[in-house]
Amino acid sequence: MPDIIETNPKVLGGQPVIKGTRIPVARVAALYIQGYKIKDFKNDYPYLDITKKDLRNIFAYYEHQLER
Repeated sequence: MPDIIETNPKVLGGQPVIKGTRIPVARVAALYIQGYKIKDFKNDYPYLDITKKDLRNIFAYYEHQLER
């Protein structure tokens, strides 16, 4: 699991989320698929410090989970 992602049974029922937030990985992946760019994430989630590498890791993790 990439460092940017965490799971905790006390946060959103254990769904994978962006570390330190309650933002589900599935939400970020869906926005990324819809064409969101780094600037869009920074506008909509100003407290979220996310890089292109983080986005690639999140999407790869999400894609891997769908294959299971």
